[in-house]
Amino acid sequence: MKHQWINYETSGFFDELLTGNSNPRIAARALVKYFKSISSEEMEQRASAARLAIRDMGVCFSLAENDGDADRPWPFDIIPRTIGSQTWNDVALGLKQRTRALNLFIDDIYNSQNILRDGIVPTNMVLDSPNFKKACSGFTPPYKAWANICGTDLVRDETGRFLVLEDNLRVPSGVAYMLENRDVTKRILPELFRNYSIVPVDDYPLKLYQMLSSLSPRKIRRPV
Repeated sequence: MKHQWINYETSGFFDELLTGNSNPRIAARALVKYFKSISSEEMEQRASAARLAIRDMGVCFSLAENDGDADRPWPFDIIPRTIGSQTWNDVALGLKQRTRALNLFIDDIYNSQNILRDGIVPTNMVLDSPNFKKACSGFTPPYKAWANICGTDLVRDETGRFLVLEDNLRVPSGVAYMLENRDVTKRILPELFRNYSIVPVDDYPLKLYQMLSSLSPRKIRRPV
């Protein structure tokens, strides 16, 4: 596969795998070494196995068409994106801070409205919005947790800096695809998980349960 990476132009965007000189990024060196060890034919076989696994697992998404919604197989790239642990730790801290800020913003909007009086956000943009719920005025949920889950879409600019594309608070979808992606990767590339240190994601449902349980007003915190 090495010949396929020669003169690979990445000056206009940030490639997670290779630098502009077609050299593996530090976090991706082990991954590139692994893929160099298998043939193009084997790569295609594993890609085919991934497509079959996605079909058998029923992983799909809906597209709105003229005659209604149509399900499509979930697109899957067998080459994973590798992010170094320190880089991800910094991103994770930023996402936690952003989620706290979003919840404080919502709480301020329905209570003190300091952000409106200070002119940081135009008043009419908020109060005249059909999404502004007057019935919530003067109310604050426990821990000021208006949005218990936030689906933040991240992108990278040409320098590799992470940027937020949007925050999905009302319908924070997407995490199930992350879990399914990891499951498919384990099926078709089990060597990666045997030979390299990869942070697990299997505990996400438990952490979600613990978070929701901690917000429950019940004495016996066992939400169902």
